[in-house]
Amino acid sequence: MKLKEDLNPVLLLLFQVTVWLYSVLAFLPSYLFSSVSESDAGLGSEQERAQRLKARSVTGHPAGPYRAMGATKRLVSSLHPGVDTLDKVFEDASRRFPDRDCLGTREVVMEEDERQSNGKFFKKVILGQYRWLSYAETHRAAACFGIGLAALGQRAHNNIAIFCETRAEWVIAAQACFMQNFPLVTLYSTLGGPAITHGLNETEVSHIITSRELLETRLKFILLEVPRLQHIIVVDDTPTEWPGYPRGISVHNMANVQGLRTKPENVCQGHKQPMPSDIAVIMYTSGSTGVPKGVMISHSNIIAGITGMAERIPNLGENDTYIGYLPLAHVLELSAELVCVAHGCRIGYSSPQTLADQSTKIKKGSKGDTSVLQPTLMAAVPEIMDRIYKNVMTKVEEMSSAQRTLFTLAYNYKLEQLSQGRSTPLCDKYASQLQYTHTLHIHTISITHTKPDTRLRHSSTRKCKHELTDLLPLPSPPSSLVFKKVRSLLGGKTRVLLSGGAPLSAATQRFINVCFCCPVGQGYGLTETCGAGTISEMWDYSTGRVGGPLICSEIKLKDWVEGGYHITDTPTPRGEILIGGPNVTMGYYKNEAKNQDFFVDENGQRWFCTGDIGEVHPDGCLKIIDRKKDLVKLQAGEYVSLGKVEAMLKNCPLIDNICAYANSDEMYVIGFVVPNQKHLLLLAEQYLIRGSWEELCDNAAMEEVVLQVITEAALSAQLERFEIPRKIRLSPDPWTPESGLVTEAFKLKRQQLKSKYQDDIERMYGGK
Repeated sequence: MKLKEDLNPVLLLLFQVTVWLYSVLAFLPSYLFSSVSESDAGLGSEQERAQRLKARSVTGHPAGPYRAMGATKRLVSSLHPGVDTLDKVFEDASRRFPDRDCLGTREVVMEEDERQSNGKFFKKVILGQYRWLSYAETHRAAACFGIGLAALGQRAHNNIAIFCETRAEWVIAAQACFMQNFPLVTLYSTLGGPAITHGLNETEVSHIITSRELLETRLKFILLEVPRLQHIIVVDDTPTEWPGYPRGISVHNMANVQGLRTKPENVCQGHKQPMPSDIAVIMYTSGSTGVPKGVMISHSNIIAGITGMAERIPNLGENDTYIGYLPLAHVLELSAELVCVAHGCRIGYSSPQTLADQSTKIKKGSKGDTSVLQPTLMAAVPEIMDRIYKNVMTKVEEMSSAQRTLFTLAYNYKLEQLSQGRSTPLCDKYASQLQYTHTLHIHTISITHTKPDTRLRHSSTRKCKHELTDLLPLPSPPSSLVFKKVRSLLGGKTRVLLSGGAPLSAATQRFINVCFCCPVGQGYGLTETCGAGTISEMWDYSTGRVGGPLICSEIKLKDWVEGGYHITDTPTPRGEILIGGPNVTMGYYKNEAKNQDFFVDENGQRWFCTGDIGEVHPDGCLKIIDRKKDLVKLQAGEYVSLGKVEAMLKNCPLIDNICAYANSDEMYVIGFVVPNQKHLLLLAEQYLIRGSWEELCDNAAMEEVVLQVITEAALSAQLERFEIPRKIRLSPDPWTPESGLVTEAFKLKRQQLKSKYQDDIERMYGGK
């Protein structure tokens, strides 16, 4: 042991010398390569990029409205002249890219139930290659399905619902509805029975498109509560006879409905082409509060939104491959896939359970979807990227001292180059070519930073570290040892990663930039704005910001006096964010009371009041700093932003998820915490606290230990004393969309969480 301790400083010095030599060798090609890219794109150091104008106030007033530099005279609302409805978008794509792969699905080679250590069985799959439909084939399939739906009695302007997982058939069905001018009602596949019933009855649908699994496990139990429903179309290859369903309801499979096109009486069904102002989608939000609301989205709204998004993705075209796995009932995924379709990209489908080699449903030794598809484009919510970050850093924390030093030096070297606007060609070349044998397993942990957005260091508070037995080879250039393996988690070819749905932490964004060798476009938008609002420029590596407005929209700020935010604040104007433009939707379906958040200005432009609080930086970029609904006034008069508290504490390695809660009649904040299992077990071992996982989470002593760690993390994050939770409840179960405690985008459902932990709230507030 003494010999090992003596060797560590020598190894550290050796590594530092190696990195210095490597930096010298890499500098010249790095300088040459990066200087070319900088002259072409007008880039430079991070400070110089942050000063480059992305948007400006068209009135000169600090409140705005702010427009992108490329749209200061007028907002852009269409991709191509004359392509003004979604059926035309797909028709145009199928004409330009008829033989190009469009929609891909992996074949299932084998399924088996694998016994777990706890005695339970979990389904594992081995998947084969992707099978593709070309653009021309997809267009024909959608046209046939649309005519078949019309043959079943579906009529133009009458709503039709889709309640289905993300898959190729979802897109085919949606395109069929766009062609026939059937407004498409989208419902999340994880919605509970009451929410599904509410959406179907409110929109008065007679036809619904679903999958066999959702029909048999969810939908059939509420059929009697949806009296207008007459036809259920199952997208799977399923039997044609469906006994046991209520009288008056017919069940069909997709292939049979497509086959109705060939019947003579259906051949002459007219093409009900929509107008740009017609409703394309009634999208039911996942609803972080109350029952889901249906947002009416016109064809022109969506086209304006995807026009703005497409402009922010450099070199978008038919050589790109997008991986679809987020819910298509969410505006982020639907918009992203429509952007890809409009540009001839191919879309391969996946799911969170089969995404990577280590995903829960992938049988050990077989390939996940990213390894086979090797996508170049990907969308993700911060929850998923935070998991990737923590997963990789788990292995870093478990490495030997030499390995950790190597990773840190490589990370810091590349981070420094990126901050100066330089690429790292030798580093990336080695990272893409060097092979080594080491498996990154999925766990959850994090590492700390010396200060936000700067260099990496290891936490000095960790007491339990484990050495790896399978050591990484050491003689190679540092970045090549880790970055290729990390990059391979997403297939190895990802060039753009779009993040939306919630704020992305600075640590995670830096990690993705460095280790995945690709930029992260952090965006901001809502269902009410077609997901479009702002997206950061791909060359802008600054963190904590969501970029400037898209060319289809503009933003302005409005005073929120109660919260203390004013457009006259210095050094930056602050206030509630308002988004205006052709991407702002038509309002809420049959919900006039909620439509007060929409208004039309004197120029006839629609605006939406988001309820989010932002500040506009001198370069025109927006930063989200608060949310009106998340602000609570404590008894002593202090305002606490619950979202801010949660965002700061989620970077703590011990926390997988957290919900801060405050009662205005009380003096302090409390919290519900989903702890990281590995870290909690290590902490319990350290403090000699025994018990099963559930018993540990119910243990008062364990709560106190975790609270101490959280308090230290909160102080390090510079939270005020009154913002730090004073009492907590540990939850043994994760919060998932299936549990109803978070939305599909993993936003907290505060009302549901409050109901679940009501007894604990009373306990933590002394029985009040």
